[in-house]
Amino acid sequence: MKPVSAADLSIFLSIAQHLSFSRAAVDLGLSPSALSHALRGLEERLGVRLFNRTTRSVALTEAGERLYSRVKPAFRDIDDALEDLNSFRDKPSGTLRLNAGRPAAQLVLLPLVSRFLEVYPDIRIEVVADDALVDVVSAGFDAGVRFGERLEADMVSLAIGPYMRSVVVGAPELFQRHPVPQKPQDLHRLPCIRHRFPSGNYYRWEFERAGIAQEIEVDGPLTLSDVDLMVGPALQGVGLAYVFEDMVKEPIADGRLVQVLEDWCPYYPGLHLYYPSRRQVPAALKAFIEFARAAR
Repeated sequence: MKPVSAADLSIFLSIAQHLSFSRAAVDLGLSPSALSHALRGLEERLGVRLFNRTTRSVALTEAGERLYSRVKPAFRDIDDALEDLNSFRDKPSGTLRLNAGRPAAQLVLLPLVSRFLEVYPDIRIEVVADDALVDVVSAGFDAGVRFGERLEADMVSLAIGPYMRSVVVGAPELFQRHPVPQKPQDLHRLPCIRHRFPSGNYYRWEFERAGIAQEIEVDGPLTLSDVDLMVGPALQGVGLAYVFEDMVKEPIADGRLVQVLEDWCPYYPGLHLYYPSRRQVPAALKAFIEFARAAR
């Protein structure tokens, strides 16, 4: 019988990490059919089923969970050993996988990445924009970008953006039909553009003044899964939008949008680059961290 190879285990790890044959196939540069064939061969040689799979889902079996928990640290040690070779190069190389929310990627991360790649042409960066709160370790990312208050305690973080704030805006014609809100509770009587998270929960608009914080669950005719899409409908008078200030500076300045409840929208600490504290930092990530620190 053909022995189990490191390549077989690498295929298993990629499927276990993504819980998706299509995403694992892209990760490994294989076709989904070739990946499925390789997994069947591995399961036959091991004599156990590693995944329960249907046309809609992929999940580890108990045996698969056991193998994943034992093999993953070993492969991480191998990756770290290979990463040590970067210290012998004049310039670091490799691939960085970064995770960020869509607005964070657009407003802060991608401009920083573009400048970084000009300085380090031997490094490749993959940015995955996802508004869900992702466990960067289990999802196979080197680092992530989120707001500081959302970071877990075992992460090292570095501020990479200025203080920010979210603002409430609406088109002038909207306020010809509805009164201008004077306090957050007034939003209950106004049409608002809602944001639904990938989890299915609606975002509650956050306000603070004189140390008093409030969260308002708004309602309105339109719900979107992407904050970036809210500006257009707001400009057309569909409803009020709650978005990052940087996204609407121009339409506010030229009068196409009106900002309201300004004294309830304070600035807060901006975006942070974060990465696991328990792992050796790869040379490419170390270079990116130092670049981001110098760019502040």
